[in-house]
Amino acid sequence: MAREQVKRKAGAQAAEIGAGVLVRAGAIVSDDPWTIIDDGDPVPDAADAVVSVSRLAAEWPHLSARNLGRVGVIVAPDDRIEDAAAAVKFLSLAMVLFPTFRDGRGYTTARLLRERFAFEQELRAVGDVLEDQLFFMMRCGFDSFDLRATDPLGAVARAETRFRHVYQGSSDGRPSVRDLRRMRTKKDTAA
Repeated sequence: MAREQVKRKAGAQAAEIGAGVLVRAGAIVSDDPWTIIDDGDPVPDAADAVVSVSRLAAEWPHLSARNLGRVGVIVAPDDRIEDAAAAVKFLSLAMVLFPTFRDGRGYTTARLLRERFAFEQELRAVGDVLEDQLFFMMRCGFDSFDLRATDPLGAVARAETRFRHVYQGSSDGRPSVRDLRRMRTKKDTAA
């Protein structure tokens, strides 16, 4: 959906960050060390701090000079991660906000981080994250989820095996049906 097409209905509330259960590597995370710092608040030296893209771009030299704490970024749908490109390779966490399940711009952000910027650290989906989206989020490179589900571990396990074959390439590196057919044809002709 184009950026200008995604509009929130009057009175609709955006999903809260941290309202779900954090799942990473097949386990529930109960002691997440990350703190989201508002743009007007000071960033403590010893905290694992998550800042906005605009703050990251503007204050990167100061943020990178901190002694103890790691730095992460939260990317809202209207943010351009390209604005903080110089800092991306030094980040320990990227949170991508899905204010509503209908807003798919976070998938593009995830692919940009993984494919263009070679981001290898934790990529977390936050906000309105639903079980139905997990398979596609995993394909785009997300590896942790702030998930609203009655059985979050089961939801992630089901998503990992939801589809046996895929039709498009993505950040997860799974071969597409076309690639599998080519490999099989190549193997058959070699035999």
